Amino acid sequence: MTNNGISTTTAKGQENYTTYSPSHRPNQLFYQYDYRHTDGCLFSCVSTTLEKCREKRDNWLSQL
Repeated sequence: MTNNGISTTTAKGQENYTTYSPSHRPNQLFYQYDYRHTDGCLFSCVSTTLEKCREKRDNWLSQL
C-alpha cells in the first residue's frame, strides 16, 4: 500500500487496504485503509474492521 511511506493509492475513487497485527497486540488484527477521492484527496485510517474503515471514509466524504 505504500512505497517509502507514500500511499500507492493513485487512481481516483480507488481504495486499498491491508491487515496487520502490531507487535504490542499480536493477537489483534487491524486494517490500514486508504481511499483516493475523485478530487484527488487521500483519506487514510486504521481500524479493527474493514467496515469501520469504510464508515469513517463515508463520514469524511459527507463532510466535504
